[in-house]
Amino acid sequence: MSTIKIAIIGLGYVGLPLARLFATKYSVVGYDIKKKRINELKNGEDTTLEVDSDLLQAVLTSDPNASKGLFISHDEQALKDCNHYIVTVPTSVDKNNQPVLEPLISASKKIAKYLKKGDIVIYESTVYPGATEEDCIPVLEKESGFTFNKDFFVGYSPERISPGDKVKTVENILKVTSGSTPEIALKVDHLYKSVLTTGTHLAPSIKVAEAAKIIENCQRDINIAFVNELAKIFSLMNINTSDVLEAAGTKWNFLPFKPGLVGGHCIGVDPFYLAQKAQQFGYYPEIILSGRRVNDSMGTHAASEVIKLMIDRELKVKGAKVLILGFTFKENCPDIRNTKVIDMVLALQSFGVKTAVFDPWAKRKEVKQEYGLELTKELYSHKYDAIVLAVSHNEFKTIDLDKLKKKKSVVYDIKDFLDEKDKSL
Repeated sequence: MSTIKIAIIGLGYVGLPLARLFATKYSVVGYDIKKKRINELKNGEDTTLEVDSDLLQAVLTSDPNASKGLFISHDEQALKDCNHYIVTVPTSVDKNNQPVLEPLISASKKIAKYLKKGDIVIYESTVYPGATEEDCIPVLEKESGFTFNKDFFVGYSPERISPGDKVKTVENILKVTSGSTPEIALKVDHLYKSVLTTGTHLAPSIKVAEAAKIIENCQRDINIAFVNELAKIFSLMNINTSDVLEAAGTKWNFLPFKPGLVGGHCIGVDPFYLAQKAQQFGYYPEIILSGRRVNDSMGTHAASEVIKLMIDRELKVKGAKVLILGFTFKENCPDIRNTKVIDMVLALQSFGVKTAVFDPWAKRKEVKQEYGLELTKELYSHKYDAIVLAVSHNEFKTIDLDKLKKKKSVVYDIKDFLDEKDKSL
């Protein structure tokens, strides 16, 4: 393999930043099935806001055979001359929280059509330990007619993207790598190391790399579930949770987690992958699943707390106007996938409350299509009986709450983000 030519399959929050980075040094084909997404990217526009327009335009090329640069296409024929295929498609769960591997299988089938002897396929999508070897490789073999580890090879390097984070970007996050043979593992490691400023960690096997990724998110999920449970307990005891965490945080090894709504496409999903695999081996993962239950309950819990505060202030609940600040799954990011703010909205509406949701980052059309919810356009058009800070977007630091509050309004800050003088708790 004299010349490296890389195909990135899936140009979302993970794939596009990676494609842009590799394109600074290699010839890269960025492939996605969404024509609208491809057309936007060709114009230098990334609607996920992960890659700045000037950085994207600097690597774009209209020549698929250029020695370096990013050629964007939704035509799978563009994959035919590549020799490294990197899969960055999303992995989700269904309504029963069972892993959905169809995007991975579909990507593997496409790649198999164009596999050549000596090619390397690298998976980045988050999966349970064993998925690459048990679910993906058989598809590559069947569809290509080639033999694994003889005709083609496989690596796994789990994605480490933090949507909306402009400091921890793909090039300066240490990456875990692995390969299907010791030689291929080194090749995969060297490929990533050639563009990363912080280097790599070469795992001893693909399964170890898969497991490392899944427990990163499980660990965070469990820690947040712990402080969410504390918030519920201290609420019953009329103790301010933020004050407790601040006091406990003076100990040198206390972990600084805060209560919140845990959604998104990683922490709110990935623990189910490990839990499902564990149960196949006859083990029921109690801590992992109990953490998920606690975190999945926080939207309705927050709604109940708001209602209690309104009752304490002798505010009429039915017909009350409640403003919710933020709808995306995390701050300073337009991603609305698996947002738990919707749980709070629906719970409040079940009490007869009239909700208005304002989010300067979320796309109104996407929210309407995905959740049937109309975001409010004008922030200061009404005064509200209650205001809920659900997502800590930077823009909310400068909001004039006095223009939004009625005389006895409740201000409920889920993220401990607002100034103390503005809060009801």
